[in-house]
Amino acid sequence: MNIEEYKKAVIKQFNSYKAVADKTINQLEEKDLFWKYNEESNSIAIIIHHIYGNMLSRWTDFFTSDGEKEWRNREKEFSKVDTTKEELMQNWEKGWKCLFDAIDSINDENINADIYIRNEKHSVVDALSRQMMHYPYHIGQITFIGKMILDDKWESTSIPKGKSEEYNKEMFSKKRS
Repeated sequence: MNIEEYKKAVIKQFNSYKAVADKTINQLEEKDLFWKYNEESNSIAIIIHHIYGNMLSRWTDFFTSDGEKEWRNREKEFSKVDTTKEELMQNWEKGWKCLFDAIDSINDENINADIYIRNEKHSVVDALSRQMMHYPYHIGQITFIGKMILDDKWESTSIPKGKSEEYNKEMFSKKRS
């Protein structure tokens, strides 16, 4: 597999998880983004704020600085978020753009570079894999919270419960792609 094929596969996976979160968020009212099950729980807004902070830290100057930037305040990411849905979504998109721009910058010359996160050396592939595991963890939380809030108004972001057989029948009726 060449680098461009790898990047395409990585981008596809990140986009698929982003789409799940986007579909969840789009079903919610602004107030829902700030709902917390209890004081120990995170709201969707806090999770988005954390992912945004992580993305900016990890992907800004990806090849030239540690992925844990001095300007990042991770602890603050988990405190009450005082913002609007519009501002939250602007940051969400800014974080994803930072990620995708960094992936786009990967090429034959830098694919074997050493990447540092908290002063620990990673390969480019390790750094990407690390985040490809981290973001879906939180996106699952976003989806779960959205389901709790919406209850019977929830619209599935993937294959709806009880529809697997129908979905598979449709998929297998198509020409293999």
